[in-house]
Amino acid sequence: MAKLPTADLAILVFYLAITVGLGLVFALRRIGSDTFMSGGRSLPGWAVGLSIFGSYVSSISFLANPGKAFASDWNALVFSLATPVAAVIAIRWFVPYYRRSGAVSAYEHLEARFGPGARTYAVACFLLTQTARTGTVVYLLALAVAPLTGWSVSTIILLTGSLMIVTAIFGGIESAVWIGVGQSVVLVLGPIVCVVALLWQVPGGASEVVRLGAVEGKFSLGSLSSDPSRSTFWVVLLYGLAINLGNFGIDQSYVQRYLATRSLNEARRSLWLTAALYVPASAVFFFVGTALFVLHRLRPEIFPPTLDPAREPDAVFPAFIAHRLPSGMSGLVLASIFAASLDSSLAGMATLTLCDLYRRYLRPEAGERESIAVLRISTLVWGLVAMGAALAMIRIKNVLDLWWDLAGILSGGMLGLFLLGLLCPRANRRSAAIAVPSGLAVILWMTLSTKASWPVALGAFRSPFHPLLVAVVGTLTILVVGWGVSPSRRHDG
Repeated sequence: MAKLPTADLAILVFYLAITVGLGLVFALRRIGSDTFMSGGRSLPGWAVGLSIFGSYVSSISFLANPGKAFASDWNALVFSLATPVAAVIAIRWFVPYYRRSGAVSAYEHLEARFGPGARTYAVACFLLTQTARTGTVVYLLALAVAPLTGWSVSTIILLTGSLMIVTAIFGGIESAVWIGVGQSVVLVLGPIVCVVALLWQVPGGASEVVRLGAVEGKFSLGSLSSDPSRSTFWVVLLYGLAINLGNFGIDQSYVQRYLATRSLNEARRSLWLTAALYVPASAVFFFVGTALFVLHRLRPEIFPPTLDPAREPDAVFPAFIAHRLPSGMSGLVLASIFAASLDSSLAGMATLTLCDLYRRYLRPEAGERESIAVLRISTLVWGLVAMGAALAMIRIKNVLDLWWDLAGILSGGMLGLFLLGLLCPRANRRSAAIAVPSGLAVILWMTLSTKASWPVALGAFRSPFHPLLVAVVGTLTILVVGWGVSPSRRHDG
């Protein structure tokens, strides 16, 4: 196990102390349930935009994207290139809609549109997917940081989960936004430090990275083929549009932040800022991976002899951080990795628990004191559940894949349901009741038919689509079926 140098440990501890301190500042304030959920609707757009950007750059992006660029090329960057397009759509239609409705829950309007079942379905899907995402983010952080610090994976999971809970339980969405601003600054500094350190150590610097990277095809964005079974430029672009639109348009964590801004224009500015920052930030992560490839090709002796990049490309970046960054820089980069992981959806999960479950089914007349208690208790509970999920992943590795498959199947209908309500005025409860199960059946088939466990006798019925197209095809199925079964004239029921 590596021992973290004193200077690096001091930087990391200082960053974590500042983060906890900001969370505790909100503990000294008396806030109501509305402030907890919407920040008093008074936050500046730039702060909200930075916090959304911080949410987008999770430990999955921070650690996985350099690994992808090291092992292959920049094909996965196309996902990020779809972000501005999704942002334009969300700014034009989704953000104004949520600001007009004023409902702090992104899913409340689904009940009026398609009945209580649609609302509860969306809430359950969000809670499931966010639990899976949070657990995954914390688990991946622990895997990367453990060999750098000498701390155990479980210790890092418990530490990170506790920090998430402390920073969210008192201030709600306002705390998440302002802490997210600080996290975004650290997130930007860490990768810049890595790029400078890499270029300093690569013989020939940036020009050699570009030259050798181009020779090896490392900057390719993917084939322009129309083959839907391969991870082409178009397949990743469609996947990026679906996922990013789902994030910007229907994700409670982001919708809540739109409502926390001072005005519609401020909400729109927050999304513009997110899109403007995320694309170049993603490119930096991929450039780090390509630079690592070039450095390993030219100077393999500087990497640990136990490292096998062909089998573990995701381990190359942490190895570089541990062994090739000067004292002090490693601490800043570790702080960046923590910053990419501490942002959570706990405030959004607590909000839905209160608005869509507790008040909807248990206590519609819940008062202010009761409401704030439910918000804080549910923040704690969901934080503990996410920590438990991360801890479970230590011993049961296939839990991660199973959980993501389940979350993908159940949540795959959310975007289609929202778009059906937005684009098809004639759609009613019956339309949704037929369209969503149809879409989920397609998603289930596309997910399971690509598995090794798919029966050989049914080999002819395997999905011809790349797994990245699951969300795309599922969403389109819901739209087409819902449109087709809707009455010729709009009516309720």
